[in-house]
Amino acid sequence: MTEVAREGADTVVADDANQATADTSGQAVIVAFGQTMKTLRVRAGLEREEFGRRIGYSASTVASYEQGRRIPSPRTIERADEVLDAGGLLTVWKEQVERAQYPVRFRGMAKLEKECVELLMYDALIVNGLLQTEEYMRALLGMRRPPLTQETIDQRVTARLARQDIFDRQPAPLLGFVMTEAVLRQRYGGKGVLRGQLEYLLLIGQKRNVEMQIMPLDCEDNAGVNGPFTIVTRKDGNKFVYSEAHAISSLVADPEQTVLAAARYGIIRSQALSPRESSQFVEKLLGEL
Repeated sequence: MTEVAREGADTVVADDANQATADTSGQAVIVAFGQTMKTLRVRAGLEREEFGRRIGYSASTVASYEQGRRIPSPRTIERADEVLDAGGLLTVWKEQVERAQYPVRFRGMAKLEKECVELLMYDALIVNGLLQTEEYMRALLGMRRPPLTQETIDQRVTARLARQDIFDRQPAPLLGFVMTEAVLRQRYGGKGVLRGQLEYLLLIGQKRNVEMQIMPLDCEDNAGVNGPFTIVTRKDGNKFVYSEAHAISSLVADPEQTVLAAARYGIIRSQALSPRESSQFVEKLLGEL
């Protein structure tokens, strides 16, 4: 990953030029974990079918884990370690395997999500990943060019769904979402997928730690014209600004830039509909489908 050093700044930029190498490294971790799990299973004298039954998966899924074609969840790794009486030889891999499931350009942000006390997000292209239904995720990933393999799509869906545990975390972080009306009108995957997505937004919007706002198309002022971004506040009070454009991401910790981004987000929030008005707006869009 390329580090761009500036006076008073801490900026990390990830792009396609180095992503291939990092992704290869991530795949190596997944393969090594799979080989370790297979070795422990064979040592325990368990066939794939019996082992799979004990951890709640089919023999074919176990084979996918062992061959590095699928990434197990942290809970699956814990259960496998228990069933194989591995004494922590598998659970020690949890953090590395979890990190490997994300595209390299998102790994820093994924770590910050787990440590945050506040996330403020502005989206103008697609529904934020934390708010996406599985059907919406698959529709988006299926449209990528060059095409992603089915296994890659499955891995990224699993990783994205796992991130949504943030809604049930205790203590609950404060989550703010502002998105443009255009995001909610784009029928990625078809009318049925969009309907399910809008219904899910209404459900999540009811959570007490979530504020969801819509920026209508007829709004004449929008301070978010520079594009989508996310502001992360960590438990220690440090703030970061994350943004993506095409295949390039940026994670900035420069205090001046984070303060400006927070101010910009405040203006965007004031220009958008209120959370109550936004819920009514989403209900209206549902009625039009």
